[in-house]
Amino acid sequence: MKEYREKSVQELKSLRESGKRLRLVLETVIQAAKPGVSTKELDVIAEREIRAAGGIPIFKGYGSEWGKPFPASLCTSINQEVVHGIPSEKRVLREGDLLKLDIGLRFEGMVTDMARTVAVGVVSAEAEQLLRVTRGSLDLGIANIRAGAHLSDYARAVQAHAEQHGYSVVRDLVGHGVGHELHEDPQVPNYFHAGIRDFVFTKGMVLALEPMVNAGGLQVRIASDGWTFMTTDGKLSAHFEDTIIVTDKGAEIVTRG
Repeated sequence: MKEYREKSVQELKSLRESGKRLRLVLETVIQAAKPGVSTKELDVIAEREIRAAGGIPIFKGYGSEWGKPFPASLCTSINQEVVHGIPSEKRVLREGDLLKLDIGLRFEGMVTDMARTVAVGVVSAEAEQLLRVTRGSLDLGIANIRAGAHLSDYARAVQAHAEQHGYSVVRDLVGHGVGHELHEDPQVPNYFHAGIRDFVFTKGMVLALEPMVNAGGLQVRIASDGWTFMTTDGKLSAHFEDTIIVTDKGAEIVTRG
């Protein structure tokens, strides 16, 4: 996690443009996420669109400093996979899959990060509800953010909405600062308890907020590929993420239209 640095007016302008371009890239990827399409095909589309937008795929090669570079521009996680799934020609989407797409780019030096959970074809009622609740958890959390608000305001809103529906919020993975680098301070958990430092959101702070919600228990494990997080109990998981700028009036979501 890199130390957080303030963003200049020009950097915030570039960040907004980065978020706009990333959103349009992901919309193109989502349109291609159909039964019979491999996750590798989606990754090819993602990298092509990122570069066509004048960006750099920030995920590709991430982790090189510790000898485990991520090999793709897009994370593709299916069903019980929570995050960081590696695209593959062998992973072909099927009707009813719950697909998590996580993507980031650098534009004019500024990094944005976002994720969406997508229903592949017609999904089960259980999958549809999990998708809807996870998206709602992020929306409710964001609604509690403004300069002067506390982390606990955000985290408790996310956690309460998920748990009211009988779901679990993942503890091992959290949101984070973003902008100059993909991962900056502070860490932004999607749950809260007395042992967590309850910091205050400040004007101009840039954050990537990303609830990961499981249909079963909160425990996760890492697959043999060293990247993919999966639910320990094999139950479904969903993930939504947006990059925001904290303002006096609330959160400006740069990865939404």
